[in-house]
Amino acid sequence: MARLIRTAARTLFSSFSSSTPPLLQSRNSITSSFLFQSSRPYSTDNKITKSPLEANILRIIDKEIDYQSEYAPPHQPETRFHSFTVEDQPGEQWMIMRGKYDDIEDIKLEVTMFDGYVTVPKLGDDATGEDVRLHISFIVDVSKGDGGENLEFLCSAWPDRLEIQKVYLLRGEKMLGRPYMGPDFRKLNRELQKRLREYLDARGVNDELSFFLHEYMLNKDRIELIQWFGKVKSFVEK
Repeated sequence: MARLIRTAARTLFSSFSSSTPPLLQSRNSITSSFLFQSSRPYSTDNKITKSPLEANILRIIDKEIDYQSEYAPPHQPETRFHSFTVEDQPGEQWMIMRGKYDDIEDIKLEVTMFDGYVTVPKLGDDATGEDVRLHISFIVDVSKGDGGENLEFLCSAWPDRLEIQKVYLLRGEKMLGRPYMGPDFRKLNRELQKRLREYLDARGVNDELSFFLHEYMLNKDRIELIQWFGKVKSFVEK
């Protein structure tokens, strides 16, 4: 995954302003019982006496978990989306989806968590201010299983649509040097753009998938945040 994520970030955000999304800084993320079966609550009865500072940290974490758990508890990650299997990567900022097309092609998606955003005016006659639209980068790898080059698409997933950024060929999992990544997709012939979108759509990569990815990553972000709370708490408790 690391072979192209940095390239994706540089490529996708050269055309619009991006930074760490506010939702990643203060996500309304919360606990679910399956996430913390192994964690133990802090108690003044613990044999190891904690300093006032450590005890305060543990109390704050407990309050944060309690608060978040009442707002929007995460659910078990989805393991399928239509013909794709979904492979979560716990503790990581990405996941994998796999599928097949026509029993000949292997389709693999490598998907980041939210990696940027744009602000847009709020809709409505009386609306004021701006809304945040989160962005997800992902790579679609199409392999014919013949040991030759794979056709890859570097894409953006917005909440309501999918955008292709680049189309290029890559031999297997190797990325030597700096291969030519093709022109900006928007500069291609419009008819070719249309046909390449249809090519992905036939393989299940479309606007509906973009919506799924946003729902999935919102949930994953909650899971990762609450697990982070648990790890910090466990360390301080030692």
